[in-house]
Amino acid sequence: MDCIREAMLGSLVGGGRFTAECHALLRQAVPLAIPYLTTSCTDALELAALALDLRPGDEVVMPSWTFPSSANAFALRGAVPVLVDVDPGTLDIDPAAAAGAVTARTRAVLCVHYAGVGCDMDALVPMCRDRGIALIEDAAQAYGAFHRDRPLGGIGDLGAFSFHGTKNVSCGEGGALIVARDELLPRVEIAWEKGTNRLRFLRGKTERYQWLDLGSSFLPSELSAALLAAQLRDAGTVTALRRRAWARYDILLREAASPLLKPLAVPAYARHNGHIFAVRLRQAEWRKPVISALAAAGVEARSHYEPLHQSPAGRRLCRTAGALAATEAAAPCLLRLPLDAHITAEEQECVMGILLDTLRQLSRA
Repeated sequence: MDCIREAMLGSLVGGGRFTAECHALLRQAVPLAIPYLTTSCTDALELAALALDLRPGDEVVMPSWTFPSSANAFALRGAVPVLVDVDPGTLDIDPAAAAGAVTARTRAVLCVHYAGVGCDMDALVPMCRDRGIALIEDAAQAYGAFHRDRPLGGIGDLGAFSFHGTKNVSCGEGGALIVARDELLPRVEIAWEKGTNRLRFLRGKTERYQWLDLGSSFLPSELSAALLAAQLRDAGTVTALRRRAWARYDILLREAASPLLKPLAVPAYARHNGHIFAVRLRQAEWRKPVISALAAAGVEARSHYEPLHQSPAGRRLCRTAGALAATEAAAPCLLRLPLDAHITAEEQECVMGILLDTLRQLSRA
């Protein structure tokens, strides 16, 4: 690829022209916010924790239905992830459950836009604002998705994107923190530059290049940034293709009208990015034989998260607030079907045919 060749001919140290191009493209995608490229979404969340100056004993409310990085980022600062339930239709955080978990120690709510379908930001934004706590968007799966006409990742105070190899837009490993609250920018900039004032020094705003605060090495190399810049330029096309494939699955499922499974809900306010097409099987014990039947035909289908509150680290590092019935009901029944920008209609019809045939056989057993 030309972008890789160009990067190889120059300095590979992060912060060069490809980093600048990524930042420019991200600012176009998420206006009114400032992006900081990172080596992963995990890093972006850890940078968010530093930006909020989280301390031991602070609490961050989040769904149990998420990847461990969502909790790790805050537990590393000594904060306590407080795990709550999700909406049973979308598997996004339940705003009422989040509100009920807020205490005097709560510093932030983390919402996870599962499958690229936006959380109920109309409820979450005022809830956090009225309580004086930060709203962080874990938008790892949501680049190119919207809540009404606003891009996900730029609605809360901070947002985190993933550009991992499994995501719609990828450079193998990568991420970005999106900062939408101006007063957080100085602290983010220092933490992003390893706790130093290097960027102010390079701008000529200070005479001395010093260590000022906690930080880390969040910046990816120019090689990663070059690859990501090329992917970001094509993000609109990729999103459109994935949404079209998602819609084909949806049509096939609706035409089948099977009572043996159902798709996740997509609220009217959400414009998703076609990241995941998942179904919930009526019986948890069906999932393993369904995955085996699909695998026998060369089709890879997968489950997803183990709820954090059911994991060893979650029991040790987190606490739960309220019942997590929707999370516990969904986790053993969820199945993700293969979806990318290149899957064909014929392939999708084959997947759905095997899935439905297998479920019919299992339901008669």
